[in-house]
Amino acid sequence: MRSQQQLGRAFRELHQQDVAFIIPNPWDRGTARLLAHLGFDALATTSAGYAFSRGQADNTIGRDEMMRHVSDIASATDLPVSGDLENGFGDDPRTVGETIRCAAEAGLVGGSIEDSTNRQDPAIYEHELAVERVRAASEAARSLPFPFTLTARSENYLVGRSDIKDTIKRLQAYQEAGADVLYAPGVKNKDDLAAIVYSLDRPVNVVMGLPGARLSLATLTEIGVRRVSIGSALCRAALGALLRAAQEMRGHGTFEFSDQAVSYRDISSILEH
Repeated sequence: MRSQQQLGRAFRELHQQDVAFIIPNPWDRGTARLLAHLGFDALATTSAGYAFSRGQADNTIGRDEMMRHVSDIASATDLPVSGDLENGFGDDPRTVGETIRCAAEAGLVGGSIEDSTNRQDPAIYEHELAVERVRAASEAARSLPFPFTLTARSENYLVGRSDIKDTIKRLQAYQEAGADVLYAPGVKNKDDLAAIVYSLDRPVNVVMGLPGARLSLATLTEIGVRRVSIGSALCRAALGALLRAAQEMRGHGTFEFSDQAVSYRDISSILEH
């Protein structure tokens, strides 16, 4: 197994390539191992995917439980893992800094911090506080003995604030506050994504798998995106298959869904190694 120092350097180097790389999001130890088997270079956790697997809504998992979960993912493979750290599990910048240190102790080599409050009003932190939270996260990351890649997220589009100017302004401020990667989930328009990339000096992450987000890896590379995550899309795809199978059984009493199931032997073969 590679050391955290080696994993941190490897993860940082992935962002310096000329082509975008995909960082898929497992939601448990098994899916992490399956994705590693398929040859991906890094993994990222998904707060929503994990919450769904626990029978809970997103943003209802506490920090201690989430750290146990991300530690499980980080130890499942020899790949760099970045954590979905939600809003840092608290409003205070000091809490955000503590979360970064906890994430490092859990084995992560990267993590994202949102500017969403997880409340309805205000849904997004006031600009100056949002910047201070990123700065606290950056200072905590820089204090670690290995490269920790900090991603700062502007959540405007996910809470219904489709304001590209404010989104860019926030991302630029987060960049100045020390973020290594910038991210505005929910932006789907190619021109808006290009405007975000051109306005920043750091790598940009884009999430695919949302309804209406259909840009290819080649197109995203062409506009300068460096990392593509999937969020909870893989988990939701798996849950969609489960629900369709259950509805077939419940509604029709048939079992044709099993024709699309991966074989017991194939899964066993992968997980035995």
